Amino acid sequence: MEQASAAAVINARGIVTGWSEGARTLTGYPAEEAVGRSVGALLAEPPATTALAALAGPLVVRHRDGTPLSLTVRACPVLGADGAPDGYVITAEPLAAPLAEPAPAPAPTLAEQAFQQASMSLSVFDTGQRYLRLNDVACRVMGVPEDVLIGRFFPESVEDAEHSHSFLNNLRLVAETGRPVRYNSWAGAPALNREHAWSIEMWPLKDDSGEVTGVALAAFDSTEQYLAQQRLALLNEAAAGIGTTLDVVRTAEELVEILVPRYADFASVDLLPWVLGADEQPPAPDGEIVLRRVAHRSVAEGTPDAAVHLGQTDVYPPFSPPVRALREGRAVRGQAGEPDFVRWVDDRNARSPEGISHRKGVHSMIAVPLRARGTTLGVAVGVRMAHPDDYAADDAVLAEELASRAAVCIDNARRFARERSTALALQHSLLPRDLPGQAAVEVAHRYLPSGSLAGIGGDWFDVIPLSGSRVALVVGDVVGHGIPSSATMGRLCTAVRTLADVDLPPDELLTHLDDLVTHLATDDTGDEVAELGATCLYAVYDPVSRRLTMAAAGHPPPAVVLPDGTASLVPMTAGPPLGVGGLPFESVELELPEGAVVALYTDGLIEDRDRDVDHATAELCRALTTSAESLDALCDEVLKAVMPEEPSDDVALLLVRTRALGADRVATWDIEPDPAHVAGARQAATEQLTAWGLDEEAFVTELVVSELVTNAIRYGEPPIQLRLIRDSALICEVSDGSSTSPHLRRAHAYDEGGRGLLLVAQLTQRWGSRQTGSGKTIWAEQPLPTD
Repeated sequence: MEQASAAAVINARGIVTGWSEGARTLTGYPAEEAVGRSVGALLAEPPATTALAALAGPLVVRHRDGTPLSLTVRACPVLGADGAPDGYVITAEPLAAPLAEPAPAPAPTLAEQAFQQASMSLSVFDTGQRYLRLNDVACRVMGVPEDVLIGRFFPESVEDAEHSHSFLNNLRLVAETGRPVRYNSWAGAPALNREHAWSIEMWPLKDDSGEVTGVALAAFDSTEQYLAQQRLALLNEAAAGIGTTLDVVRTAEELVEILVPRYADFASVDLLPWVLGADEQPPAPDGEIVLRRVAHRSVAEGTPDAAVHLGQTDVYPPFSPPVRALREGRAVRGQAGEPDFVRWVDDRNARSPEGISHRKGVHSMIAVPLRARGTTLGVAVGVRMAHPDDYAADDAVLAEELASRAAVCIDNARRFARERSTALALQHSLLPRDLPGQAAVEVAHRYLPSGSLAGIGGDWFDVIPLSGSRVALVVGDVVGHGIPSSATMGRLCTAVRTLADVDLPPDELLTHLDDLVTHLATDDTGDEVAELGATCLYAVYDPVSRRLTMAAAGHPPPAVVLPDGTASLVPMTAGPPLGVGGLPFESVELELPEGAVVALYTDGLIEDRDRDVDHATAELCRALTTSAESLDALCDEVLKAVMPEEPSDDVALLLVRTRALGADRVATWDIEPDPAHVAGARQAATEQLTAWGLDEEAFVTELVVSELVTNAIRYGEPPIQLRLIRDSALICEVSDGSSTSPHLRRAHAYDEGGRGLLLVAQLTQRWGSRQTGSGKTIWAEQPLPTD
């Protein structure tokens, strides 16, 4: 009987869902026995592949009576709504003759060999994003042979949904537009245990009519190049992000911020204790090393190394990677399972039960020394937990480069902190600490060092007692910053005190000071060795005349607040800064009422890059008129209202409130240039002392008045004036019209004179002379008894 052709329907799982009458006639199985069975149960021999699309060509099925039956089979896919095969329609016909031996496969062409042996992953997809062809590299990446993937929809072959979605969209884009796509991706693959970087190119395959029939894909594994770029990017970021401040701790924090999370899951910086202090570097100890934790950071909440908290010190044993890195001067790596790594982990756990452990997934660490300019400062440690890769040789090179850059910045910050503390200590030692009480003025002052990277400046102020109850007020600013400026400030401060003791007028004092600065800026050969300059304001206030005389050398003018509440800047010629040389200085004189406030300051109070000086000085005048409980409180109000938020220069502020010595504390007499009037001068002085209740000082005062008046009559010129001032001391002054100053000398045995000034010097607390506009004044002070 002639055998008929057969047809059957098989679903995607290989189950028979339809059976024709021809199939019953051909195989002997009725529909009720065939439908619902696996198609594999009907085969006499298992197929070479489980793919349903492979059920095509010659096959051997088993007849219902058990005899084998050779058939020619064709398979036609039935597509579902999503375009993927949902089953197959199988047609079969009996072979007219026994199956012949299969013909040997033709040798692959050169193009096929190139496709199959290419070093990159090559794949071909149809327009429905189903696999049509893969080369050997693509199969190794996917982890399965080619026949398993042929005909499968791409998303079914990968587990990474995010990567699958992006990849699938690009395949569809190329199929729909016919234009190639090139992009980079960081993703994993079924056969790879970690993510890789891929450079992917997709291009359309077209038939002779130009219609897209498929999409070809080439994927190059660029992981090494990508990691190298990442390391370079990390170095560039470190160059810009580490060392933004000259602060040791902040610089260490910037390093761990760079390392976590891209390089390490946990990172710490521990420094040798001397780095954070003012001490010199001690010799390297043997055995254990003490380190101070200054920064750490972790991807997880808290830190894996809870044995050490920020700011605390810890003792590291000799076998630990940090100590080995310090001693060997190179990066030291440790991996899980290595003896030293295990000992280190156990040591950390012993110090802190919640510290790092294998249970937390710590599998690799690296310790690298922080060395700069031949000096070891500390160690940086990186730990990997979630990061899948152990630290390799390339990671050690990167760590050493990062640590080298960070160490230089830390050393710069250490040097800056040390120089700043030295300059600040020098500055404080040179500035007046407790200004002496003055009858002429009430004083309050503030000095704020600069917080900028430029360092401490050379600002200074001073209040110097002068003869006749007068007082000198000084404020100045040396150009530059750091220890040299502070040292120059000290020299100028000493020079001003020396010149003030000579009792020079303000303009003459600045002239001498200008010569000194010019001399300091040159060496003995006359060659300029440094750029040196300074500004200065020098003022003298006399509480008897209530006159304020001042001169400035390139310095901002003072502000004056009168008792009625009006405030203004003193109009005056600033003159050139000290060190310019050859230009004159001009004095200005004001008569102030008692209770006036004078504000002297340096330019750091009102000048800044983003501020208008006129606006700042107006703010200063307004601040000076605010009501304050005391002059000291007014200082704080002025700084709060006027000083920049982040001053780039030092700020010195000196506030003085004027006082006056009334007629009840000053007595003055005009003396005729006749020796006969010396006795009358003595008598007048004695009576005044009695009126002041100072009879005990009368004897010495008589001797001083007699000697000074006699000398003025004998050697001076009229007019001659005697003045007694009762202040914290009893002051006797004799003025005359001659500019010739007396000289103290010791008389010989037979000399008739020459003992007067020597006697005055021995009887009084101190004495001296000063030049005036009309001559000179000789003065002497006697201490008064304390109550």
